[in-house]
Amino acid sequence: MGGSERNSAENALSRAGGELRRALDAVRKEGPGHVLFWFLAFLIGLAAGAAAVLFRHAILFLERLFYGTDDMHQLHSLIGHLEWYRVVGIPVLGGIVVGIILHRFTPDGRVRSVADVIEGAALRDGRVEKRAGIASALASLITLSTGGSTGREGPVVHMAGLIATWVSDRIHASPITARDLLGCGVAAAVSASFNAPIAGTLFALEVILRHFAVHAFAPIVIASVAGTVVSRASFGDITEFTLPTERLISFYAELPAFMLLGLFCGIVAVVLMRSVFWATDLGDAIEKRTRMPFWLRPAIAGLLLGLIALRFPHIIGVGYETTSLALTGQLSFGQAVIFTTVKVIAVAITMAGMMGGGIFSPSLMVGALAGLAFGHVAISVFPDLSGTETMYALAGMGAVAAAVLGAPISTTLIVFELTGNWETGLAVMVAVSLSVALASRIVDRSFFLTLLERRNIHLAAGPQAYLLQMFSVARVMTPKDADGAPPEEEIWERIEQGIYVDGNATLEAAMPIFEKSNLGYIPVVTLSGEGEAPELWGVLYQVDALKAYNRALAETAAEEHG
Repeated sequence: MGGSERNSAENALSRAGGELRRALDAVRKEGPGHVLFWFLAFLIGLAAGAAAVLFRHAILFLERLFYGTDDMHQLHSLIGHLEWYRVVGIPVLGGIVVGIILHRFTPDGRVRSVADVIEGAALRDGRVEKRAGIASALASLITLSTGGSTGREGPVVHMAGLIATWVSDRIHASPITARDLLGCGVAAAVSASFNAPIAGTLFALEVILRHFAVHAFAPIVIASVAGTVVSRASFGDITEFTLPTERLISFYAELPAFMLLGLFCGIVAVVLMRSVFWATDLGDAIEKRTRMPFWLRPAIAGLLLGLIALRFPHIIGVGYETTSLALTGQLSFGQAVIFTTVKVIAVAITMAGMMGGGIFSPSLMVGALAGLAFGHVAISVFPDLSGTETMYALAGMGAVAAAVLGAPISTTLIVFELTGNWETGLAVMVAVSLSVALASRIVDRSFFLTLLERRNIHLAAGPQAYLLQMFSVARVMTPKDADGAPPEEEIWERIEQGIYVDGNATLEAAMPIFEKSNLGYIPVVTLSGEGEAPELWGVLYQVDALKAYNRALAETAAEEHG
């Protein structure tokens, strides 16, 4: 009898396993069209939301350990009363730990963040790096807990990407399915970080996937809601910032001022982004010239941050306390200008020092301070037409952040959900639209896309520009001994003329050679050492390259409009 029951149980488990395998196979083939995909989206949403909540709790724990505070909104006030050696020493210690982590566990010492998730969605079949991603999350945690002047949204977005990548690898998901799962994780992480389910959904679509396909919308919404539920279960249904209750805007008469504010904030956003890029280039040059060990670079950045914090403690951490002061109009014009300048410098130092963290929270703080400064001027010039400085701070916060992220829709909604104030939408939208329009003409659409452009990853121009990077020459070429391959003598003649392409390159490198030479095929070689002849692999036909490119364009169009 016992044996019969055991066999029955084994048969039931076997049938259940078979059903699960068939269901997962259907998910791989149908993606969001299968009901199980929505269940996976929900689970990923819960996991990504939990990761974001745990990351925030870990920051609070370490801040309490190092600085002795449980409230991130009071961190700056507390730091002003600490001994100078603690203010300076804690960021240095954090920088040393971050440098060691990145040196040991990343191939290039670079922290992975939102830009890498965008790259993963576009070029890596919806997947991100695992080992480097885990190391980056730990490095960012240390950075944010020990004085780094960045935000937590970058690390949690990449952590969500890691969770989605793990699931995609387990089920052998197709690129389209993996990208949708990646969007689900990101939406949940952003929602859980900011208690902003609407903005989290649109952030995943607007910034990560960079399309609004119908097939992706429903599962991403489900994941975003799941992430918000996890966050609210831990922190409650509260907004990050509380605004005054008095009337904030004189409405139509004041809108021209908000148009000017948008242009001003676009310039501020460009200054913030360019400062980071300039400081990074400077750090690279100093590291190369002095042959400084890489792991020492974050420690030097920590030292600079600690020295600045002795006079301006508001640069430490995410900056919620100073942002709240700006949004409630408790800072003077001079304070707003000085704090904006110093914060930009601190963000540039942190990121140039390869310490980790995100750019979104700093852009919120810089925007609120810049908007407040603008508001002081506007009210002093037109006291009868203007509302309060608070409204300018709110609109400035959205305008700078939207220009930095290149995401006007999701950023506008994040501002509303962070503050709980939906009555000032017109002013915020006007400022955001003009800020993004101006900044996108100066940089490559956003901070993240410009980062990728600096690494020769051309996503800003759209699929027609970056799809060629997805195909290696070796993947499309015809081997030299294949049927129909040209005679080797003819191939070698072209090589001697300097017409060839490296087999390890992509079609992005091959297409200009076709255009310049006007030939039907080009040799594919591996370049040997100096003075040695290249090794012949085969040939790349132009028609094969164009077929691969056209198929990729068609698949992208089908995904984005499906």
